[in-house]
Amino acid sequence: MSTDHKGAYVEYAPLNEPKPFGENVWIVDGPEIRMDLGPFKVPFPTRMTVVRLADGGLWLHSPIAPDEGLFAALDQLGEVRWLVAPNSIHYWFMADWIERYPEAQTLAVPDLDVKAKRPFRIDAKLEDGTRFPWSGEIDWLLVPGTSFSEAVFFVKASQVLVLVDLIENFEPKRVKNPLQRWAIQLFRANGSLPYDARLTFRPKIREVRQQVARMLAWPIERVTMTHGKPITEDVPATLKRAFRWVL
Repeated sequence: MSTDHKGAYVEYAPLNEPKPFGENVWIVDGPEIRMDLGPFKVPFPTRMTVVRLADGGLWLHSPIAPDEGLFAALDQLGEVRWLVAPNSIHYWFMADWIERYPEAQTLAVPDLDVKAKRPFRIDAKLEDGTRFPWSGEIDWLLVPGTSFSEAVFFVKASQVLVLVDLIENFEPKRVKNPLQRWAIQLFRANGSLPYDARLTFRPKIREVRQQVARMLAWPIERVTMTHGKPITEDVPATLKRAFRWVL
């Protein structure tokens, strides 16, 4: 853990460096970003997930801010062939990664072609039931919402579940601002989907429940998400608690 962090959230150091998280799976923690939440700018740690496929190509989930050192590290792991924008609010840096890897195929949840405030090239949409060349190695499904939807992925060989916001697992002890620590606990952003974000799924709750049940049927051993501490212990019970709001 970094102890000299100058931002509002103590980072998951080292940043911009692939860290093993399973067989041919790496997580990369990025710099803190500030997101608009009403009149406030709220700090969020960032993370992307990298999977090396059987053909040697790299599959990148929720690309973080571009960094030359990170590009070099990934080029040592393999050829970047897939760039994935996995939900309606995690896409901002796709354009930067497309510029760096123009031959990579880009995937996005269905509404980003009209909702993205920073447009980028979308080669295919993550519409439920669609198969891709990597589908034999990575299972996936779409959890539909109103203001945002999220595609979730399961890397079969390593039994890793890859999420964005369906679980936010902020650690209050890493947050410097006491008011923000209180808000994280109040809104259940320390191990579940925050209360405010759940509202987007309420109008489609039956379909959401079905998709979450399908997801939890995967033999999951580890979970990584974009914001907060990955889940590596007591995984079945932790997931059951995290999704109690919908099951």
